[in-house]
Amino acid sequence: MKDDTNLNDLTTNNVDQSKRTTLTKLAAGAVGTAALPFASVLQAASDKLTEQQIKLMANEKGPFDIVIENGRVIDPETKLDAIRNVGLKGNRIAAISTDKLQGKKVIDATGLVVAPGFIDMHAHGQQLPAARAQAFDGVTTALEMESGLLPIAKFYDDTAKEGRPINYGASVAWTYARITAKEPTMPPADGTIVWFQQAFSKNNWQNTLATKDELKSILNYVEQGLKEGGLGIGINAGYAPGYGHKEYYELAKLAKRYEMPTYTHVRYLNSAEPKSSFEAYQELISLSATTGAHMHVCHLNSTSVQDIEDCADLVQDAVDAGLSVTTEAYPYGAGSSVIGAEVFRGDDWLERWGVPSASYMEANGKALTQEKVTELQANAPGTVVVMHFLKPDESKSDRHKMDRSVLFPGAAIASDAMPWMNPKGQLIEGNVWPLPSDAIAHPRSLACFTRFISKYLNEYKAVTLLEAMERTSLNACRILENSVPQMKNKGRIQVGKDADLVLFKLDEIKVLATFDAPNALSEGMHHVIVNGTPIIENGELHLDVNPGLAVRNPVVA
Repeated sequence: MKDDTNLNDLTTNNVDQSKRTTLTKLAAGAVGTAALPFASVLQAASDKLTEQQIKLMANEKGPFDIVIENGRVIDPETKLDAIRNVGLKGNRIAAISTDKLQGKKVIDATGLVVAPGFIDMHAHGQQLPAARAQAFDGVTTALEMESGLLPIAKFYDDTAKEGRPINYGASVAWTYARITAKEPTMPPADGTIVWFQQAFSKNNWQNTLATKDELKSILNYVEQGLKEGGLGIGINAGYAPGYGHKEYYELAKLAKRYEMPTYTHVRYLNSAEPKSSFEAYQELISLSATTGAHMHVCHLNSTSVQDIEDCADLVQDAVDAGLSVTTEAYPYGAGSSVIGAEVFRGDDWLERWGVPSASYMEANGKALTQEKVTELQANAPGTVVVMHFLKPDESKSDRHKMDRSVLFPGAAIASDAMPWMNPKGQLIEGNVWPLPSDAIAHPRSLACFTRFISKYLNEYKAVTLLEAMERTSLNACRILENSVPQMKNKGRIQVGKDADLVLFKLDEIKVLATFDAPNALSEGMHHVIVNGTPIIENGELHLDVNPGLAVRNPVVA
């Protein structure tokens, strides 16, 4: 029996053997068989999952549209790590074999890793140039989950009309609904991040409780977005910390009613109590326990700031108790946001971040003073800034904290990629390529996944190649697929799955982007294939193809 195509019943005991069981133990009462609790499926030790099975399809007959020959094929779900030939038909994988395959087009992958395309579930840069830049980071699916967008239908319609090289999708933006309900002078939401940036000149939506009528409107806007195919509820709570606890409770109940996740940037960003990050995490976890909703914690690293250890312990305890709580992280010690956000306001904002001075914040690659911060908040609150909360390349302690979040069991790598701006703070969008030489964003916007490979696989040796590909692709699918069925066909190299693939040479992966020069594309991605169509070949981007498809739930009339 060949080990690549005739495996019909792989148990997860065989599939999950690389899990670190010391960090993924489950309470015995949380484990079932065929219908395990959601968080348990993500985090359980392999001996708890022997009833779970993976059904593999037989190879289809050739010839194939594309054949990838002699690559080191990595499937993080079945743990396949071997030299194989892969045949593609249309937008799907049709064969994986040791035998030679016949195809109309043949790609020689000798010496290259062939892996599932990376899945970014936290990508704010939903514009065409941003998508092109992320392709060089190996991203084949970029989803705007944390902040979300509204109206959902308009976002999907506008994006499909323009076209994308990679797959796209979004959750429903609670902040947009809140702004609409509480700021009557704002124009109608238009499904873009620019509209959201403009709202930072208003304060009511950020810091006041909703009235009964306002809450009803907020929930109605959010529910309409779910009916239009939104991928859950994006709760950017850190940008509106003055909202009510009961409002969050109602959002969690709505999410549970639709069996959709919430994706939360927690209410507080603070290493010290009261109103600490730890307290905000407790709030999120309590809502998962009381409503049964799947509550996803966005960027465990940056929202925990200096308190990553305790916050990570708290999330792990929730998972061990069988709650539907998941998380993600990016391998940088600096976050990015707009300078008008509440997290940068108040006399104690530096203390909350746990940093000594305003110089830890940068705009346009330059360190700021408190005077400059105050000036920009008054005159240009939508200015994108970079905020350093850890310096893992300089401090062993900071590196340890970073590792705790980036290597959290079951967590996905997610970039929090920012949109690209010119030095005047204007969005770069439309049919633009290459990125302008003065384009500004956080370097994670095009180097998150390659940095993870470069640092945690190649340099630190903290993960194996299989584990790295699990974190960059499959883990996001595990987090999403119960509520977004399309994700069941991504993050894997198996017959019948989507032909979203990256081909790279491991020792050539190189991150060139820095905080001073953030728009330098990563190197090493020889080929990137989306839905069976090459968008990067031999390191060159094809500008004439846009095979990206919408990741969207069914629309309810």
